[in-house]
Amino acid sequence: MVIVIHQASSTANAFFYNERKAKEGKATFYHSRNTSSANPFIYSAQHRHQIFKRIEDANTRVKNKGLHISFNPTINDMIRIGEKGIRTELDNLMKQLGYGNQPYLVYRHADIDRVHFHIVSTRIDKQSGKKIKDNFEKEKVQTFIRELEQTYQLKNDDPKEKIDLKFTAYSKNLKQNLENLFVELNRMDFITSKQMYNDALKLFHVEIRQVQKGHLVFVTDGNENPIRHPIKMSDFQERPRFYQSKRKAEKIELGNGYTTDKSNNSIKNYQGNSRMLFDLLRLIPNYSGKRSFGQKKQLIKIKRKGQRRW
Repeated sequence: MVIVIHQASSTANAFFYNERKAKEGKATFYHSRNTSSANPFIYSAQHRHQIFKRIEDANTRVKNKGLHISFNPTINDMIRIGEKGIRTELDNLMKQLGYGNQPYLVYRHADIDRVHFHIVSTRIDKQSGKKIKDNFEKEKVQTFIRELEQTYQLKNDDPKEKIDLKFTAYSKNLKQNLENLFVELNRMDFITSKQMYNDALKLFHVEIRQVQKGHLVFVTDGNENPIRHPIKMSDFQERPRFYQSKRKAEKIELGNGYTTDKSNNSIKNYQGNSRMLFDLLRLIPNYSGKRSFGQKKQLIKIKRKGQRRW
């Protein structure tokens, strides 16, 4: 069982992504709670969107109002939990995270090899108009998964899907694997500027380029020459962190002790970030070519106390 809370700054983006999948026949309407109508799926997409918009219009101060969760059971999980149990546990998950009384919609996706579910809601409390506290969400999700495994005796008896982060002219499931890469990089707190993020992407032969109407994601040969048709940024569900919204701050300070200065894109970590750096280096595939090893050492520079370089 894998549960992911996506970085959805906009409820509308998360909502219309799932609506588009439903329109394309890649997803179906599955479940809903706490909406004014018993079955909101019999109405139009605009009607469903208004469920969240009316709540969010009451709070103009909060920027990241969207809640977008993917619930990914294995085939054996689906069998053990059952159809009725899936709906029950989706409701239990929302209660665990503090959104049990919020309106939410669930979409059943079948656009990849396995069935999975997407939950869309808002982080603005429908009663108070304030943002619901989102502290320790990852810990709450892990606790929920452990309880789920105990209740249904779930086992890790399905082979884990191998995340393929080596992008070539013949890569399969390109869009999904690019999203997997974005997920991995988005959770690495020591990447604190757009330049550093782009440098990290280049380690995987991936580049983001601006065009008139947005951004395109390219797979290259490592020398900036595209080897696949580009994919529009708007087509991705999980997007690179620094391309989700414009960030004008010259300096970003993170709660875990990281500080970055835009002038030189260097990182100073007062609590130690070598573990996360190693996590990134382990992800980097081995491409054939003389530049591969040099890129790993050259593109990411870490400065600690006493200026230690990687």
